[in-house]
Amino acid sequence: MKTKIVNWNAVSEWKWNVKEGDDVCGICHSMYENCCAKCKMPGDDCPLIWGKCNHAFHLHCLWTWFDNSKNGERCPMDRSKWETLTAHT
Repeated sequence: MKTKIVNWNAVSEWKWNVKEGDDVCGICHSMYENCCAKCKMPGDDCPLIWGKCNHAFHLHCLWTWFDNSKNGERCPMDRSKWETLTAHT
């Protein structure tokens, strides 16, 4: 017996690996899985960046924050000196 597939739908979902309960960027207040205001597509084109303070933001949001900050590169959440976490698991 031969069959022909007429229509097929697939659904998938992905999420950034962030700590439980932390689901929005602290700068733009958009979900991490969404993109920042400067981007059109979420994912690798709009990545997250983690600080050693364990706060995460859309990379472009953090760059904008630093560009507009009068206090230098400080975490928007706790105002500690920003140090990028080099490996996040």
